[in-house]
Amino acid sequence: MKRVLVANRGEIAVRIIEACRSCGVETVAVYSQADESSSHVWMADQAVRIGRPPASESYLCVNKLLHVALETGCDGLHPGYGFLSERSGFVDQCTAEGITFIGPAADHIRLMGDKAEARRTVTALGVPVVPGSEGAFSDIDEAYAVVQDIGFPLLIKARSGGGGRGMRVVEDISQFRSLFAQARSEAEAAFGDGELYLERYFQRIRHIEVQVFGDRHGNVSHLGERDCTLQRRHQKLLEETPSTVIDDSKRDSICNAAVAITRGINYEGAGTVEFIYDDLSGEFFFIEMNTRIHDEHPSSLVVSGLDLVVVQVIVAAGDPLSFAGKNPDREGHAIEFRINAEDPARDFLPSPGILKRW
Repeated sequence: MKRVLVANRGEIAVRIIEACRSCGVETVAVYSQADESSSHVWMADQAVRIGRPPASESYLCVNKLLHVALETGCDGLHPGYGFLSERSGFVDQCTAEGITFIGPAADHIRLMGDKAEARRTVTALGVPVVPGSEGAFSDIDEAYAVVQDIGFPLLIKARSGGGGRGMRVVEDISQFRSLFAQARSEAEAAFGDGELYLERYFQRIRHIEVQVFGDRHGNVSHLGERDCTLQRRHQKLLEETPSTVIDDSKRDSICNAAVAITRGINYEGAGTVEFIYDDLSGEFFFIEMNTRIHDEHPSSLVVSGLDLVVVQVIVAAGDPLSFAGKNPDREGHAIEFRINAEDPARDFLPSPGILKRW
């Protein structure tokens, strides 16, 4: 690759530009009217304004992004995270235009985006999944028929998407119908897919995720785990690596399971395989795989010494992983905390505005 379109903004756009520069790759930034003074605009080799502030008119506008990529001679595109990073159809369109998508194949995004199909695939690979429904439901009566087999409390989850949307905890059967209807409505609004699946809900768990990489030569490696148990509204607040609550034996088992999934689907690029770990039983279960560079990847960068975005670019260009056949040593301990602009006087509602003092 010689030139990459950076189809994002903010921190991740800056990271991509720096990574490409270190690889000798030129970059083209895109920006909305609201972001014309952002750092990524002046850092890139070229910058193109693509629309008004709403994301639907700029960073989510596929036709505009592809037009800019082709007009500026880009042979690669990095989606960052969020926006179009996990839209399989967008990957297909990039491929059709001869543009290398710096991320996984469209089929892998589709597979792991369909939570029910992901469960079936992972089960076939011998990795434990959370006990739950075999398929997804849109009909309340059909879902109601299987809830007693799963047991309570249970978790209703959207088949598509993530981020806590379309998710409800059901404590007993009297709550099921109303919460199912709420989750279905929320999932339809957020993802255009109202199908839901059901899982057993564990009261006391740790949320452990593993950073993985695969390349087209069949190499797969992991960069260790991150503990992201501290969350609010299903949104991660703190990431810590290595986890302080699992021993080396359990750490190896979880990381090996993540590698088995990554290798089993012939995955290419960066991914994050997520598990829950039951403190009481010592069991762990697969919950999902994020098919993109993760928002919280810098903590893994710090302890591994590897620039994960650089690795993405190298893998997308067709080169093998520089650490193929081994898992890089990790040194030290890293904690990453997400800072949110919220109003504590209004139940911590989001509080957007201009940051005047830091």
